[in-house]
Amino acid sequence: MTTDQLGPRPCSPPRPSGDGPGRPTGDRLLFLGEALRTFHGTGALAPSGPDLVNALVVPVTSRPDRPLSVLEVGAGTGVVTRRLAQVLRPGDRLHMVEANPRFADRLRADAELARRGPEVGLRLSACRVEELPEGRAEGRAEGRAEAWNQAGDGVGHAGAGTSATGTATATGTGGERYDVIVSGLPFTNFEPAQVQHILDLYLRLLVPGGELTYFGYLGPTAARTLVSGTRHGARHRAVVRLLRRFEAAYGLGSRTVWRNLPPARAHLLRAPVTGRVRQPAGTAPTGSTAGSTGGAVSGAR
Repeated sequence: MTTDQLGPRPCSPPRPSGDGPGRPTGDRLLFLGEALRTFHGTGALAPSGPDLVNALVVPVTSRPDRPLSVLEVGAGTGVVTRRLAQVLRPGDRLHMVEANPRFADRLRADAELARRGPEVGLRLSACRVEELPEGRAEGRAEGRAEAWNQAGDGVGHAGAGTSATGTATATGTGGERYDVIVSGLPFTNFEPAQVQHILDLYLRLLVPGGELTYFGYLGPTAARTLVSGTRHGARHRAVVRLLRRFEAAYGLGSRTVWRNLPPARAHLLRAPVTGRVRQPAGTAPTGSTAGSTGGAVSGAR
């Protein structure tokens, strides 16, 4: 994986979900409604555009020739999920995590995901990523883990620790590690301690050398302070500094996606190959950009 792989790639844009011509509009309306109802958890007013989606799935399109296990955190209405389902191969696994119950219901009803689900071991956990066993001290997820059934006509329930095909899942007692994590969480809407916990969790969930993508909307912290007030501005700056330190320690590169609403920057990172953390995410490495207060504002799917 190299930095230039984040650049534009000649691939087809995401297709509609298969629920008819009105579905993309319905997704946008649902997304807008949830953003107005709970912007803290949604973090955006519209789903990601095709160019941003393609940047986020780069580790899957530039894959090794073996089965992959992929975790998507913050699947939203499924715009990235459907693209992942298109490019994954039979025998791959895709685990979606979505805490918003309305978005989770939309994912369950998606005809294209239902069609591809049995082929790629698709499953859904309707909870926060911190509530997966790997993120909880008591080792039990609060959310419900589900797998698409073999008939491809909906969602079937998998037993604890197994998917519909019998493979190990992230809700089992042993847990699962992933080759790729695609995150759509709105980090700058969260408290720094929560972001720190999620980033550390991502590192634990990735296999050695596994890759992570996430994105942030472009905009200076000063604008956030003007809109949200001094306290929220300080929290935002702290999260941005934390993300910049994380990117300095593990980043492979980034791509600015201007053809998105709003423009965004996608980041590509890699977990240490040796399994040893090069630099704690909460500690600024020498020469890092930890003092920066501008740049990307993390957003959601």
